[in-house]
Amino acid sequence: MVKQSAMTDGMFQAILESIDEGIHAVNSEGLTIYYNEIAAKHDGLNVEDVLGKHYLEAFPSLSKETSTLSYVLSTKKPIFNKDQTYRNVRGSLVSTINTTLPIIVNDELVGAVEIARDISRIKKLSDKVMELQAKLTNNTSKEFDNGTSYTFTDIITSDETFLKVKKWARMAAQQVSPVLVYGETGTGKELIIQSIHNASGRKGAFIAQNCAALPSSILESILFGTSKGTFTGAEERPGLFELADKGTLFLDEINSMPVEIQAKLLRVLEDGVIRRVGAVKTRRVDVRIIAALNEEPELALKEKRLREDLFYRLNVVYLKIPPLRERRGDIPDLIHHFIQKYNTVLNKNVQSIEKAALSLLCDRKWQGNVRELEHVIQSAMNFSETDKLLIEDFPAIQISETPMQSSGSLRDVLRHTEVRLIEKAMESAGGNIQKAAKQLQIPRQTLQYKLSKYEGAEN
Repeated sequence: MVKQSAMTDGMFQAILESIDEGIHAVNSEGLTIYYNEIAAKHDGLNVEDVLGKHYLEAFPSLSKETSTLSYVLSTKKPIFNKDQTYRNVRGSLVSTINTTLPIIVNDELVGAVEIARDISRIKKLSDKVMELQAKLTNNTSKEFDNGTSYTFTDIITSDETFLKVKKWARMAAQQVSPVLVYGETGTGKELIIQSIHNASGRKGAFIAQNCAALPSSILESILFGTSKGTFTGAEERPGLFELADKGTLFLDEINSMPVEIQAKLLRVLEDGVIRRVGAVKTRRVDVRIIAALNEEPELALKEKRLREDLFYRLNVVYLKIPPLRERRGDIPDLIHHFIQKYNTVLNKNVQSIEKAALSLLCDRKWQGNVRELEHVIQSAMNFSETDKLLIEDFPAIQISETPMQSSGSLRDVLRHTEVRLIEKAMESAGGNIQKAAKQLQIPRQTLQYKLSKYEGAEN
């Protein structure tokens, strides 16, 4: 029985040590009973420096008023997902998200545990974004130095539906109401939104923030800023709302914004007042909010990814951008536009596209919309050797769009396509295997093997 208990304790210890988060547990008297290597790394200490000691002795910079462990031990209440930024004893700046929980056995408090997840890299990236955005607000003397690249003249369309959207967007630019834009990925949402800002006459900056893939605490500090305080250790820093004062804040993929941040955004929309994280003082801002979704708003509402009250507050002006497959008449003009663009970028002199290639592109489904079309033209321009884009310049498109013939197996079709791609790359690289391999994005050794294999098959 003793042996089994020892095995269980050993397994429990191994599990705790394998967790990639800092863990600091104390008993009801505040003495440290567990402190793992990850926590020690965060604090710049050794495990032996803390284990067995009172947490206030091990961390003299803390007090009963500022320590989360003290709070939990005295109140028996948990603290969830609290962000903290501090310099450890070695001088390194560390950012963590901490959850501190009371340990209760048979209704009796026996201790507390703090679990800390290191988010220093994410915090550094978010700080960098805010610094870059701040630079934009301090350099608005020239046209398009306000964080934008597009105006309504950059929107290429003769499609009746899209022309109506463009007209409504021009009208919306003269108002101050929020705007909600829906469009599939690659349809040009930001182009429309930047155009609205530039036509609005607003003197402040245009600032964009994608709401996806960021923890709620990081996104909150990015949007609302941080206030220097003894608890979080954060520095005084303005958020994007302050940086966009007198301008426009574009919130992309708002359906991915954490629901708790959506509630705070709603309050800003209602009263125009923000409060930095950790601050008591409020600040009034004059910011026009434009939000975008990459899925139908009805679906986001149904699946509870978008608050209804926020949707109704944003949905004052609603613009739905049609996908490229619904405005195929724009494809030739867009192709011409991208040819001219990449003539400059790639130092080419392409003047047109042959009919067979144009027909191939016009019939494509374009699930990636205008962005996909641009990448396809860019790829073809790299392969092109004449002043006209030929169907041979679109090898990847050909194989994806060509139906399989009953006379050829999948292996034969793939082999034939691979041979054509290799031949084209070798021609473009002037027979230089290293350059051709780089163009094909495969190792040089792999290309050498394939060349010898196909040459052997032909002999």
